[in-house]
Amino acid sequence: MTPDDKAMPGGLAALVSRRAALFGGMAFGLPLLGRQAWAQSSVVDITRARTDPVPIAVPDFAGGSMGANIARVVINNLKNSGLFRPVDRAAFIQTAEAAAAVPRFQDWRVIGAQALVTGRVDAGGDKVRVEFRLWDVLPEQQIQGTAFTAPAANWRRIAHLISDVIYERLLGEKGYFDTRVVYIAESGPRDRRTRRLAIMDQDGENHRFLTDGSSAALTPRFHPNAQQIAFMSYARGEPKVYLFNLDGGRPEPLGNFPGMTLSPRFSPDGRSVVLSATRGNDANIYLVDLGSRRERQLTSGGGLDVSPCFSPDGSQIVFNSDRGGDQQLYVMGADGGGARRISFGRGRYATPVWSPRGDLIAFTRIAGGQFGIGVMRPDGSGERILTEGWGMEGPTFAPNGRVMMYFRESPARDRSGGGYSSRLSSIDVAGFNERQIVTPTDASDPAWSPLLS
Repeated sequence: MTPDDKAMPGGLAALVSRRAALFGGMAFGLPLLGRQAWAQSSVVDITRARTDPVPIAVPDFAGGSMGANIARVVINNLKNSGLFRPVDRAAFIQTAEAAAAVPRFQDWRVIGAQALVTGRVDAGGDKVRVEFRLWDVLPEQQIQGTAFTAPAANWRRIAHLISDVIYERLLGEKGYFDTRVVYIAESGPRDRRTRRLAIMDQDGENHRFLTDGSSAALTPRFHPNAQQIAFMSYARGEPKVYLFNLDGGRPEPLGNFPGMTLSPRFSPDGRSVVLSATRGNDANIYLVDLGSRRERQLTSGGGLDVSPCFSPDGSQIVFNSDRGGDQQLYVMGADGGGARRISFGRGRYATPVWSPRGDLIAFTRIAGGQFGIGVMRPDGSGERILTEGWGMEGPTFAPNGRVMMYFRESPARDRSGGGYSSRLSSIDVAGFNERQIVTPTDASDPAWSPLLS
């Protein structure tokens, strides 16, 4: 559809045009009612929503099976966030078709719904138009009205976008549903694992393998544009960092480093990659410009400096190093200067990653035979372990910084590795709502994409 500029707050028309171009044929309208009235009266504090999830009713969208499927994806997204409590559909009084026309608010109040989502799907050829409305049940007000037109094959993505709008309007922060996760798909005996690069939507759907497993892949990381991945591969016998474009092509090595290159991450502006490279018995951190492929060494001296990650503003880098005799976390300037240790708890620290919000650094801690996923502030204060177990590591943040994904291993039952598995899990940064992410095979090394739009 063509966005109705008259229905939009000032300045949003240009934003709609930009976002529509990114959708590959998807267009949409924006709020029919302004944000301010809702923000003043009905935004739910996320801390409160963790312990008292928002009761929300999501009947099937009118328009056939696709409407029902879209509604179910929205329900699952909101429920899995841990911040919403979808009302049991068996309690619904008004029909979905009737609600899509005019909600009868008393029918939704009596079953405990505070928010209501209604919608309609109109399919024509290979295109689909999806209109949805978000209602505040108690004052009987519409707080959002949006329509999307897209190829019919993109119906799941429309559902994720609707979920993001609901999340933002009711909680006051960006959602994270219109995203993907790249990870390592593992199969085979524990001592002879096949490790393939794989990608899926954040809810585990639309799964596909990106490499064939003939060469082991590890530690994939997204470019800020979500269309390129940096990862480590054994394609030529020795671990090297490769780049892979999701829109086609074959993986290509990054630079001509002697020795191993590992643990890559893109800079926030997407113009360079920070990684670790070995020289003799040491490993130091380098910055590689993607345009010229020139490298610049950022750390030096004895020890192993690995797992670098930029702060969201690009001014600092966190990494782990054994330069002090034990594996700990350090933060330095983006030019390599002023390195300072920030981890001082019991045990060893690894796999640091900076939150997109800039307020936290997540890490893996190994202490007393236990692994833990935790967070601390960038100055090292406020350390909290969110979850512990036999084997877990590799945290990655959702783009809103509220949820993390990581992988959790289960121990083998015998020497041959029987019973061993590795699975993805997610958890809220406050330590709530830990749950497993279903994948077709064993999984490790997840990396969350930015929002796709």
